[in-house]
Amino acid sequence: MEDVTQIVNYFAYLLPAIVVGIVAWHFFKGHTANEEGRRRYLIQKEAQNKILPMRLQAYERITLFLERIDPLKLLIRVKPFSDEIPKYEELLIRNIEQEFDHNLTQQIYLTQECWNLVNAAKNATIHIIRQGAMHEKDGTSDSMREWLLRNFMEDVTPSQKALAYVKKEVGELF
Repeated sequence: MEDVTQIVNYFAYLLPAIVVGIVAWHFFKGHTANEEGRRRYLIQKEAQNKILPMRLQAYERITLFLERIDPLKLLIRVKPFSDEIPKYEELLIRNIEQEFDHNLTQQIYLTQECWNLVNAAKNATIHIIRQGAMHEKDGTSDSMREWLLRNFMEDVTPSQKALAYVKKEVGELF
């Protein structure tokens, strides 16, 4: 009987220590989780402060790209060197491809949807230039240029559509 009372006494002394240990472990676990979350937030906030200017610069460069490949501006900026339509078509497409290659790295800062839209605007512009070349195949490069300019005077260009999306996406950053 004495052994049983002694064991009960040990449990009586041990039980408060176990309860205090469990409570301390629970509070320590909560405190470390809170500290880890706070550190993660501070790191993310610091990274955001460094990345946001880079993202904005990427959006600026993509905006410039879209403006430069806009058919209305491209046709005025890139004048034909000869009357041959295939040469002018090649010159325009090469100009667009060079602009695109120059801004290719900006895709890592844009959302996938935005990059896909920019790529689609580039491809649509090239397609339209090829359509103009086929439509005016018997004419000169100047007649092709006039046909393309006339067709885009009333329509919204693919670049303008993509640019509207880029502006919307930049507005969501703030």
